[in-house]
Amino acid sequence: MKKTARLLKSKRNEIIELWEKEVLKQINAAPSTNKIALHDHVPNILDDVLEIMDAHENSDEYTKDERILRIESNSLEHGRHRATSPHYTVGQIIHEYMIFNDVIIKVLGQNQVTEASISHLIKCTIDKAMLNSVSSFTESIQEMQNKLMGTLAHDIRNPLAAARMAIEMLNYDAGKERLEKVKKMSYNGVNKAIDLIEGLLDSITAKAGEGIMLSFSELDINEDIQTVYEEACEVFSEEIILEKDNEPIKGVFDPTAIRRLLENLVTNGVKYGRSDKPVVIKINNEAEWLNISVHNYGEPIPAEKQEGIFTFLHHGKQQREKKLKSYGIGLTLVKMVAEAHGGSVILRSEEGFGTEFQIRLNKYSNVPGKTRTLLNSEA
Repeated sequence: MKKTARLLKSKRNEIIELWEKEVLKQINAAPSTNKIALHDHVPNILDDVLEIMDAHENSDEYTKDERILRIESNSLEHGRHRATSPHYTVGQIIHEYMIFNDVIIKVLGQNQVTEASISHLIKCTIDKAMLNSVSSFTESIQEMQNKLMGTLAHDIRNPLAAARMAIEMLNYDAGKERLEKVKKMSYNGVNKAIDLIEGLLDSITAKAGEGIMLSFSELDINEDIQTVYEEACEVFSEEIILEKDNEPIKGVFDPTAIRRLLENLVTNGVKYGRSDKPVVIKINNEAEWLNISVHNYGEPIPAEKQEGIFTFLHHGKQQREKKLKSYGIGLTLVKMVAEAHGGSVILRSEEGFGTEFQIRLNKYSNVPGKTRTLLNSEA
């Protein structure tokens, strides 16, 4: 068995290349995944198998090898990754592993290695990895649906709470101007909740790699931004500053998604900022691009956590003095919305500066209609 392990190690790159070639040819979802993401944990699984083979002469001994745990770990991560990759299904994950097994057996056959014990070990370890990946994939899809629905349900509470507060503030003695403002706040809150409920229903059918459903239309987004700012000023006691011109901001947007993006960033700014310093929203309207930034003066996000802060299923728990509940995908939603608008999100968080999220949206990258966002645009 050690001799066979040495042979397969010498053929490692060939095996991975053959596997990749066959996966791209046979699995529909694979071509939409880049090469690095396609490989993800498969080479590690092969290395784990080879280490086990190299350590035992008797195939019956390998089942007690602690290195089996590494195969379990890598295969679980493989399943979680495929859950965030567009168009993958359980059947395609199983197919990937079947191809993996066939390629290894083919390479062994080409080198006159035909022992049944070797084939049995390879099949058993790959089957175990396959079962773990399928289980992890299924659980991750369920987790995605729960988090998408959870954050939508949470966001629905915000406009309803604003509408309720507006109703409670109704006072005919306050004057016509104040009355109209409160009525508008209540009306906007109910309308936003209705829009979000539609998104909640769409999220029930989320598949691998899919995020929220967006509905694009050509409009002026300026009033939506102003509404988010005014409602935030009513809800929060902290100072919030909006820096923008009052000119129209016309383009093809999903207004509900833009409001949710801005509400998430403002809420985070208040939660993690200093209470004696303002949260500053800046809007810069260019010919093709809309730039939005939200800055707070709180403690910076640790550098080691910044890279994965937008990644779905990869949220660390930030240790801050102010312990506040997180709904899991607020920043992932920000990234999804920005990228669905042909744009990007950049984080700057430093000691002495605070934290700023810079959003760049292409105003005309979409056409009116519905489209579903991707959880991982780099997959």
